[in-house]
Amino acid sequence: MTFDSAIASLKQGEFVMIHDSNGRENEIDLVVSAQFITPEHIARMRQHAGGLICLAIDDSLAQKLELKYMHDILSSSDYFDSNSRKMIMGTAPYGDHPTFSIYINHKQTYTGITDRDRALTIKEMSELYNSDDPRSKFISSFKTPGHVPILIASQGLLAKRKGHTEMSIYLAQLAKLSPITAICEMMDAQTYSALSVEKAEQYAKDNAIPFIDGKELLEFAKVH
Repeated sequence: MTFDSAIASLKQGEFVMIHDSNGRENEIDLVVSAQFITPEHIARMRQHAGGLICLAIDDSLAQKLELKYMHDILSSSDYFDSNSRKMIMGTAPYGDHPTFSIYINHKQTYTGITDRDRALTIKEMSELYNSDDPRSKFISSFKTPGHVPILIASQGLLAKRKGHTEMSIYLAQLAKLSPITAICEMMDAQTYSALSVEKAEQYAKDNAIPFIDGKELLEFAKVH
């Protein structure tokens, strides 16, 4: 399988869908390049996917912004004593460390949660890749806590961690786009669980969205 259709879709500001694997979360995420995000994208992710709308960034930008994983921030916080530190999730049930960092709103948002507000926050974050001084712009332009969770892709991407965060960033790199994406898990309102692969594939077919099998993406990454 080639990933030409997925790369073309991302370049056109359209969605792709990524299934990680049966042996991991076994979930499908709706993915779009952050540099093309619009309120319409957010509305569709909210209505058709229904999971948590997150902003994934690559490790290099995270380092420039001096962002850390939330589990590391909490572990070094004086607020947590030795007992409450037991709450901090170092490893998720599916075996990986969580990629969550802080939650943000852009300073020009009002509540931060509307489709327009979240699109603005995500779009403005994507602009940091073109900034000469991204950390200063980040500090002056964004507030925390907010309504857009930042996910930090592992250094080394798929060689280190095989999650939707890394897969979406890898696809953005293949498309020669800024390595920053908006992703959202697809849920099923009938079963109250994650959308099945079969239903997700049908949704992809009905809506002409490229569907990526994570295992095939991993094989592609190994070769290339």
